[in-house]
Amino acid sequence: MTAEAVTDRPLRIALLTYKGNPFCGGQGVYVRHLSRELARLGHRVEVIGAQPYPVLDPVEPPADGSARPGRLTLTELPSLDLYRQPDPFRTPAREELRDWIDLLEVGTMWTGGFPEPLTFSLRARRHLAARRGQFDVVHDNQTLGYGLLGGPRALGAPLVTTVHHPVTVDRRLELAAAGTRRKRLSVRRWYGFTHMQRRVAQRLPSVLTVSGSSREEIAQDLGVRRERIHVVPIGADTALFSPDPAVPEVPGRIVTTSSADVPLKGLIHLVEALAKVRTERPDAHVVVVGKRPGTGPVADAIRELGLGHAVEFVKGITDAELADLVRGAQVACVPSLYEGFSLPAAEAMATGTPLLATTGGAIPEVAGRDGETCLAVRPGDSGALATGLLRLLGDAALRTRLGAAGRERVLRHFTWERAAVGTVEQYRAAMGAQRPGRPVTPAAPSVRASAPVAPLRPPGETVTAADGR
Repeated sequence: MTAEAVTDRPLRIALLTYKGNPFCGGQGVYVRHLSRELARLGHRVEVIGAQPYPVLDPVEPPADGSARPGRLTLTELPSLDLYRQPDPFRTPAREELRDWIDLLEVGTMWTGGFPEPLTFSLRARRHLAARRGQFDVVHDNQTLGYGLLGGPRALGAPLVTTVHHPVTVDRRLELAAAGTRRKRLSVRRWYGFTHMQRRVAQRLPSVLTVSGSSREEIAQDLGVRRERIHVVPIGADTALFSPDPAVPEVPGRIVTTSSADVPLKGLIHLVEALAKVRTERPDAHVVVVGKRPGTGPVADAIRELGLGHAVEFVKGITDAELADLVRGAQVACVPSLYEGFSLPAAEAMATGTPLLATTGGAIPEVAGRDGETCLAVRPGDSGALATGLLRLLGDAALRTRLGAAGRERVLRHFTWERAAVGTVEQYRAAMGAQRPGRPVTPAAPSVRASAPVAPLRPPGETVTAADGR
């Protein structure tokens, strides 16, 4: 392969995701938007995922006509889907068990562990080996399973891996919040896969992450050498998440996102802050984008503080409905103790809604400086959250100034097109590093528009992979 071929031609990309639902978690959002933008640049992208399966967007050409769009397709690589609703932790029927990987998956669940990163990686390895030569690069979205080791000889193409943040951070925070020995034992069993992820990460040639904060966490928690970790920030859909004066502002509305009732998201601190705020602003209320917890610290706090009527949970809404929900809020809040990037912060800023956020993890890298593009407070401090909320709810001029500055920051730094361009640079570097004696530095991801990209299969077609059976 010539140097020109490495740096110029459209790529055939396998994008792996063991969980792809774009409506409940950042990993699914990442796959949805990155895959679309990679295809818009002219590349051929095949998303290979397990349940809940990814949702892929239509691919439109770039507005400036700089490249012909490539192809974006989905291949379903089914797991046993042991955590599906309404019967999570189900025991599958005997006829569902297809092979030894299925037995490993259900056996790990029975012993309190989370098997999907390992079992998806094993299925993906088998699938990719059967299709050797069909991809130029394999991009793993934080699976970090043993099945993805072995390099191009095992997978048929160089491997690039995205780690949004080490899951060891989640493990550490949940252990700190566990109140009993039994609960701590349960947390350790569930997060047993993090030992595998640490060992795998240390052997990867190229790791992408979304912020400088995550880069440091990956180096410290996973033991990955810093020179192997490359920061490619992600972004917001700035066309969808944009200001719209036609959407009325709802007095007292505070909007936040919490995909799960876990300590890392800090929702309990926002609930406690709301109780303080309502002593001065009785109209203050929180809309949480996420599932209402039936039990746990957040549910207990809402009940004990008498906030059942002032905290609303919404789920299953469309992207357009989410954008309108954020536009209509007087304040967007990110109360997390830690974030590897924080898409909710970027999306809220893109709509022009003023942001109150903690300084946990990478949030300051996204939100910017306190008083300039957001208001920033210490993580885990409900009093500071209450002070910030009261300040924003009571000052329309401050809300307008922070909202405008926040959108400008996102447009400059955090768009999905920029993320796709930066990711392609790392793909080409990984491909170049596989050529003996010919290391290359990341090149600008120019895609020639003169050569149309032939589809792997008709556009929009979904294929269910039968795992080689």
